[in-house]
Amino acid sequence: MVGLTEINEAQARIRGIALRTRLIEFTPRATPNDTRRLFLKPENQQPIGAFKLRGAYNKIASLSEPDRKRGVISYSSGNHAQGVAYAARALGLKAVIVMPRNTPAIKREATAVLGAEIVLVGPGSDERKQKAEDLAAQHGYVVVPPYNDEHIIAGQGTIGLEILEDLPDVEAVFAPVGGGGLISGVAAAIKLSKPSVKVIGVEPELAADAQASLRSGKIVQFPAEQVTRTLADGLRTQSIGPINFDHIQKYVDDIITVSEDEIRQAMKFLAANPDTVAEPSGAVATAGFLFHHHQLPKTSLNVAIISGGNIEPSMLEEIRQG
Repeated sequence: MVGLTEINEAQARIRGIALRTRLIEFTPRATPNDTRRLFLKPENQQPIGAFKLRGAYNKIASLSEPDRKRGVISYSSGNHAQGVAYAARALGLKAVIVMPRNTPAIKREATAVLGAEIVLVGPGSDERKQKAEDLAAQHGYVVVPPYNDEHIIAGQGTIGLEILEDLPDVEAVFAPVGGGGLISGVAAAIKLSKPSVKVIGVEPELAADAQASLRSGKIVQFPAEQVTRTLADGLRTQSIGPINFDHIQKYVDDIITVSEDEIRQAMKFLAANPDTVAEPSGAVATAGFLFHHHQLPKTSLNVAIISGGNIEPSMLEEIRQG
């Protein structure tokens, strides 16, 4: 399990690489009588447009010199790909990324611009993981997983430390859930520092494997053809990682789900401010806060993490006009 020591070490390691994002207060209310306050943690402002840089850099920077010389490989639907490519370039390493063919072009092109070699496969998260492991065995690359890794979790946990530093009286933190790396790290950082704070995961109804896993007490896997139906391309993982599940069971208070329409509505609200433009995956935490207050603990001070803002321009225009 990741502890505060590992998260603090990650914070020191990524300083000067990942941006220390500042909280932004958000004004739309769920109802006219809604008195709750919400602050946004805008990870869309990172150099790669998403939080994934934190964990990717922490993992790669932790490698031994012999391992760095082998080069790294990862598998990702987009944002982790950019995080690995950015970190590898900063440290002078070769990077290979296995991506699904249905990755948004903006993410695939950004990864290529950062110098990574891209290998395209089908839409299933299991398929890209297997391809990466096969190539690693063939060429000797070091695998940098997108979420099921303690260095990745510790890197993402730095977000939790920053939230507590900037808003010590926070009562609830909302985080998107895909493979579980973000919520694992954030929940560990927060619960080990201030156990009274509620940590709520949010995921699309169409990819609600994490909620099913938490409810049943065992990891539940969803079929690729179901999870690929959600607009939130960054949350199309078929199951959470085993290491992530351990952290979720120990530190996460609840996981709620949001509809595709709720994701779109949250994106439209967020797009009103250029500093908070969110891709679909980045808007789910805000959607959970806005539209599911009846399921949530009664709190006054809240934070929702905008995990990323890498949205196709055409989709952003459609959301704004919708």
